[in-house]
Amino acid sequence: MSNEVIIKDAVKRYGDFTALNGVSLNIKEGEFFTLLGPSGCGKTTLLRMIAGFNSIEAGDFYFGDKRINDVPAHKRDIGMVFQNYAIFPHLTVKENVAYGLKARKVGKKEMEERVAEALKLVQIEHLADRKPNELSGGQQQRVALARAFVIEPSVLLMDEPLSNLDAKLRVQMRTVIKKLQRRLGITTIYVTHDQEEALAISDRIAVMKDGNIMQIGTPNEIYAKPQNPFVAGFIGVSNFLDCDVQGGKVTIQGEMTIEIPVKKEFTGKGKLSARPEQLFFSETGMPGKVLFSTFLGDFIEYEVELDNGQSLIVNEYTKDTAAVHEDGKRVFLNFDPNRISLYIAETGEVLSK
Repeated sequence: MSNEVIIKDAVKRYGDFTALNGVSLNIKEGEFFTLLGPSGCGKTTLLRMIAGFNSIEAGDFYFGDKRINDVPAHKRDIGMVFQNYAIFPHLTVKENVAYGLKARKVGKKEMEERVAEALKLVQIEHLADRKPNELSGGQQQRVALARAFVIEPSVLLMDEPLSNLDAKLRVQMRTVIKKLQRRLGITTIYVTHDQEEALAISDRIAVMKDGNIMQIGTPNEIYAKPQNPFVAGFIGVSNFLDCDVQGGKVTIQGEMTIEIPVKKEFTGKGKLSARPEQLFFSETGMPGKVLFSTFLGDFIEYEVELDNGQSLIVNEYTKDTAAVHEDGKRVFLNFDPNRISLYIAETGEVLSK
């Protein structure tokens, strides 16, 4: 039976180093929730605390209404998929998948049925009698998934499970994982540093930095409405522009003034964030010239140097244009004020609605 996972003010220290600084989360039952951030941000530390592998300096951890701080790892009813798969090399595929059921003393007949179902679920039933050294990386990953799913855990934890696969296989496997999770409805907590992977696979994402949560939201919310410059810069590509703010009136480097809907009145230095697809070529706007273009099939990526010397990345979709802008061409850049993000330069607080 799946559970919601509630974490209140979690703290983890290693000597003088604080790996987690009062993290709180409420992960819904049946949700696919991703911890995303750069190396050293605390995401794997938090996952290991949920699993029971790391001690807890402060805070409370719940599965449903049960506090699990003092519950040993083997009694937490979790499934775990590791980066290195942790498959037993001396056991066959079906023996690997059955391992957790044996530990739970499941009867032989039921065990055989559940193993067969799990292997079918991940589409490797034809490999049941092979050893791990006879499998590809993707097949080994499916064994690890089947072993985690077969015990029907309350919570499934995944720590960078696709990082050892090549790019094409990673895309295939993330689709497999999401479909399985949705079909089984298991509360899943997934750790990755890959922004594209997180956006593709998650119901919600917590973006982490230096032991703190910077933003929690759906993939669309995280991408379209980043709540601080770190999230804007870490997720995808963002262009940052210094500006002066007076209420909702924003002047960009003295060259262009626009009105942006804001949450509160502010006067001072600001910072704008615009995705490459949020910028477009126009008759008026920020003047500059095309440095070079890269044709990428469904869109053309341009590097444009503004007259003040700053370079911006602009994406123009091929379906919307008949020709490529040549290198050296004089252009003007503009954007939709309702789609970009505005921050207070000093604090990073978001001003735009």
